[in-house]
Amino acid sequence: MKKLFSIFMITILALSATSLFATGQQEAAGEQEVTMAEDVVVTWRTRPGNQEESDLYKAISDQISSELDGITLVYEPGSSSTSSYQDVLKTELASGVAPDLFWIPGSDIAEFAKRDLLLDMRAIADKTDHKDSDFYPGPMYHLTFDPNNMKSGETLWGLPRDVSTMALYLNLDLIAESGAPDPRELAKQGKWDWDACYEVMKAVSNLGDDVYGYGQSSWWGPYMTWMNSAGGGLFNEDRTGTNMHTEGSLKGLAFQQKFYNENLAVPYGEDAEPPFKAGKLGMYENGRWVTPGMRTIADFEWDVVELPKGPAGNQGNWLFWGAYVANKDTENPEAVFKLLQALTSAEVQAQVAAAGANIPSRTSKDALDAFLKFTPPENNQAFLNGLADSPASEGPMWVGNWSEYDAALGAKVSAVLNNEMSIEEFANGIEAELNKFFK
Repeated sequence: MKKLFSIFMITILALSATSLFATGQQEAAGEQEVTMAEDVVVTWRTRPGNQEESDLYKAISDQISSELDGITLVYEPGSSSTSSYQDVLKTELASGVAPDLFWIPGSDIAEFAKRDLLLDMRAIADKTDHKDSDFYPGPMYHLTFDPNNMKSGETLWGLPRDVSTMALYLNLDLIAESGAPDPRELAKQGKWDWDACYEVMKAVSNLGDDVYGYGQSSWWGPYMTWMNSAGGGLFNEDRTGTNMHTEGSLKGLAFQQKFYNENLAVPYGEDAEPPFKAGKLGMYENGRWVTPGMRTIADFEWDVVELPKGPAGNQGNWLFWGAYVANKDTENPEAVFKLLQALTSAEVQAQVAAAGANIPSRTSKDALDAFLKFTPPENNQAFLNGLADSPASEGPMWVGNWSEYDAALGAKVSAVLNNEMSIEEFANGIEAELNKFFK
């Protein structure tokens, strides 16, 4: 009997221990589930220009992910062979599958905001150490613009990832061979203007039928620098109508028509970057973002110089920018703002700028001093000189439709520069043509 009782007690104790062990396992599993539930997943996207840039952003994402407690980041490089990066985003936003945070060009901020696709992060930012004044005022004017009351400063659609200005990339070997003066020296002497630039174009073009003095891309940024520097501009002062019919804009367009008609430039509409890299182009106008590609050049010496001053007494440069913005429907707005702050920190901006494509969007002297060291090119000061020369800030159309305006203007400019339309014809119809997009 005692033996049976002992066996019975041992069985009870064993069953109790097993139950306690199972309960402990369940409690531990429950704690693990709670911990995992607290680990927020945030997806984000940029539009990298090449694989190297994509790899850089992936590395940055992994680094930030390891530093943000309770947040796991998933980076998506954005690209599309069938429609534009922005159109893909709009489709995904409408379908509810867009990333939590994404980069878009500054000129697209208004369209995304007016379509109620972006999260206003002002209330979240006001609880942190964020200050709008840490960034260039031009981009921040638009990133804090409220289309409902047409006032700036009250909203916060995002923060600028970077800024850039235009410069002329120089083939120093061709320029020296042509006998033309070094544009960098002319700039130091205060003699780098339209006339001097035109003379360098002619000298280099005289080196052969397959050599050109100048080349630019066929979008609004390059062709507008010439119009800006003559006193023109994309819009009127309050951005409620076009400015393309004014004397300055027409003068800048006529100057461009001159060097295209004289065969001093790569034909308008053709990509000027390949002939520059092939050593067949003296000066190539573009932004800081093409620098990584230029760093692959090994067959000739190259550098950059600021844009020449025009009749208005300035370069007519642009302050280009793009911004990280948040999906209005993100489920984790606070986590997204933490990511936004991390991506626009001085440390991360320095990593991106070191790759060559961007200038930090923070205005601190430390950020700009660091940028000067990111060579080649040697003359990085040329880009900062552009920033210091009152560049026009790239900006969206809060009144009107930018995409339609851009397409219509681009077609007319292309017709002029390809000698299919006269300046007079352009001037007579352009105001009515473009003002219909301001509604």
